[in-house]
Amino acid sequence: MLKLKQKFDLHNDVVCDILRKEASVCRVKEYSGAVDTRILNIERDGGILYSWKGATGTTRIGKYDSNTKQNKLLYSFDKKVCVSSCSLNKEETLLAVSLAQNTRGDERLRPISKCLTLLIEIHPINNTKVLKAVDCRVKVQFLHEEADRRSVLESHLLLLTEDGYVDLYHVLLTKQEGYRVVMANPDRLPKTVERLVEDLIWVQWDGHAQRLYYLAHKDNFLLRCIQFYPNHNRETVMELPLELPANPFRTFKFVNLGFDHYHMERPEQELVRMEVFTNRIERSMCVCYSQPLKDKQELIYTMVLVHKDCRKTFRVSLGGEQSQQKTTQLHPLFIPIGYYILVYLQDYFLHCINTRQQEMLCHSLFLSGPDVDLGLQCQSANLTVLHAEEEPCGSLLDLASGKIHTAELSRAYLLQILRSDTASRCPSSKADPQHLAALHCLLVYMGNDPNLELKIIEWLCDNVNAFDSFDQIQEFILASLYRISYEKSLSLDKVLPYSSVFDMKEVPACLLTIPSVLCTTELHIESVLKGKGFWTELQWNTERTKYLDAVPNPRYRTSHIQADWDTLRSERRPSSHMNHMEENTKKVLSMVDTWCLDKKLVPLFQEEDHQQRLLIGLTVDKLREHLNRHLPRLGKKKIDSLVVCYVAKLLELIRHMLESVWLKYKLGPRVLCLAQQGSPAEWSVFHFMFRILEATRGLCLPLPPGYHTLLAVFAVRCLPHQTFLQYIDHGFLQLTETFLSRLMTDLDNSDANERLKFSILKRLPEPMEQRIYHMWDHPVSSASISRDYVRTLLEKRNRNKGFAFTGRDKPGFRPEFLPLTYLAKTLSDIEEQALNPFEEQENVDARFVEETALKQTLILLGFEEK
Repeated sequence: MLKLKQKFDLHNDVVCDILRKEASVCRVKEYSGAVDTRILNIERDGGILYSWKGATGTTRIGKYDSNTKQNKLLYSFDKKVCVSSCSLNKEETLLAVSLAQNTRGDERLRPISKCLTLLIEIHPINNTKVLKAVDCRVKVQFLHEEADRRSVLESHLLLLTEDGYVDLYHVLLTKQEGYRVVMANPDRLPKTVERLVEDLIWVQWDGHAQRLYYLAHKDNFLLRCIQFYPNHNRETVMELPLELPANPFRTFKFVNLGFDHYHMERPEQELVRMEVFTNRIERSMCVCYSQPLKDKQELIYTMVLVHKDCRKTFRVSLGGEQSQQKTTQLHPLFIPIGYYILVYLQDYFLHCINTRQQEMLCHSLFLSGPDVDLGLQCQSANLTVLHAEEEPCGSLLDLASGKIHTAELSRAYLLQILRSDTASRCPSSKADPQHLAALHCLLVYMGNDPNLELKIIEWLCDNVNAFDSFDQIQEFILASLYRISYEKSLSLDKVLPYSSVFDMKEVPACLLTIPSVLCTTELHIESVLKGKGFWTELQWNTERTKYLDAVPNPRYRTSHIQADWDTLRSERRPSSHMNHMEENTKKVLSMVDTWCLDKKLVPLFQEEDHQQRLLIGLTVDKLREHLNRHLPRLGKKKIDSLVVCYVAKLLELIRHMLESVWLKYKLGPRVLCLAQQGSPAEWSVFHFMFRILEATRGLCLPLPPGYHTLLAVFAVRCLPHQTFLQYIDHGFLQLTETFLSRLMTDLDNSDANERLKFSILKRLPEPMEQRIYHMWDHPVSSASISRDYVRTLLEKRNRNKGFAFTGRDKPGFRPEFLPLTYLAKTLSDIEEQALNPFEEQENVDARFVEETALKQTLILLGFEEK
């Protein structure tokens, strides 16, 4: 499920280097002794602090620079000590260390205490100052501000104790001899300390964002956050009430504050595991905590989605007696990857929770069973999640091996879920939520990769039959458009559609529930937010979510324009409203990529299509109206740009789908020839195009101009004529004039083709029928042209009474049938006065008109048969 990339290996990156240095100290070619190397902390810049006990029997502290891949010795103690916490200031001039009391008599620290906390000048004087000597665990952590260097140098150190309080030390520094940086007045350190908070039971440090989260309990559990700003100021920016069981922590909990190798809690001792994750790009914040197993048969975990103003609690059944025998890890592992949070209980389940589209279970991937594996070569109890707000990938530290991996969701695994045949394991409808969640993860979270998109389109083409509970082509279109639009404006999160599930009149039951998983959702979590930067954005995001949750239909539904579309199609005459729609369409088509249009594989956007142009304009109008109603803050100009871009990308997306399939089946220009029968490859493309047509009609989405022409060409080549006509009768095929003109000219007048052409002409509205007759070289079409021509001329004569004949004595008329002779003479005279209104402005042969009229007269009188 995860794609792992090794970022750090304690043995290769640190231990090997230490062994070389120890060999140099001992003056031997190769040092064969053991070095007890342990990771202590990871600072904001990615530097890894570690300790080791070398050949001289002393403890040393070093730093591995993740940028230069170099190791640096920071400090050497004169004896073996147990380092339980360590932090280095940004300037690398001060080292804060907490030493755990060693129980062996000859190495006891004096005065005797469980923990001794020191502040050490590491360069150049190595002056040491005792900060604390207490009987509880102490964690140390320097703040790493990004402010410009001030005239007065200053470092700030957090000191957090197991007794439940946090102190902040302000350490003044000074320069000596122009380059040495030392503590300005070490004796005044106790007077610079400031008590930040007390009476805590849980604390978490976010080094990347410089935030301190802590949990206090009086009448209820309240999670607060202190934000440290670059200008050395700080502010309490959040208060969030939490629903936790009584006495949730047996001992004080430190999260993300280094690694204490001398006080390791066993997993079964933890009653509640809690972590906070933020994502600056998403402007999101999630508080995750799990609760104890009930008789080892059910696991409960909660996600408080602050940015969505909701709390979701999941109850997962683990399978009865089997779980009692196997479960040693009582709490799941929470791993943030982008806007997904993975909840992992080894050998049982993996829940990949979508924190952006959290409304329904089916958009979060849930996998269960013994085959669930993250691909890690260790027990999850040994894993620690490293918090990094700026990184889209999660980082995992295996303390046992000293390896750090970056973890991201595996595209290959998600594609495998799409392609898997689940019929042998369960009914397809039960597997549909997995397919839907995997598809959304690939399209929305990973969709920027063209190669991945091509693989998904190939999967769509190979699985043209819709799933039982959702249409995968509709999901592809809406999810892709959502991703493209969301990248342009995060505000569109809750107002644009991302799934066709919300357009269903009744959502299938399999998409609403997942076997063995119960979910309850609570809205309005009553969080209090303030502050600058990230917190301002999070507050606005939360307030907008509250507003949109309170209004009806905040998310745009494409199918809602169906009634307006039916009304617009029924209008026969142009109107100002139609003109407005046409202006919208011109804006969209001007944005469509038409560069080198003649070299595009698929002939789209190369003809007028009145129906689709109207639908394009209507879609722009309705979407613009929706965004103006719910997001007025964006401004009309910005909204208009977003809407036009949205519809243009829709049309380009459909063309891209067709071009991908065109390449897949290696189709060339010959497929546009109507005189040949379609091949199996063309049948596959026709079927795929028809599925696209069904998907867009179901959502009332427009198609690129030329799509209906291309579909009709494939239909003629691939379908029997009778089936083709049935497709027309049932409204599945829309006949365009471009297609009909090609049909009349490309197909010969064989008996079968004549019957097809006559059948099609009978199905056309009269104005179009008359235009198409002019394109067909056939006696029947000639007769029709003659009748229309005579009717036009005589109607014009009636409107111009008093018209005088000319050229009465001109020869060339047969006297045998006087009425017809008189008619032909009349037409001949009129013809000299009026140019032919039809193509090429040529005169109609009067002898031809006479013979045609005579032939039809004889038929009407019964003297001849048709």
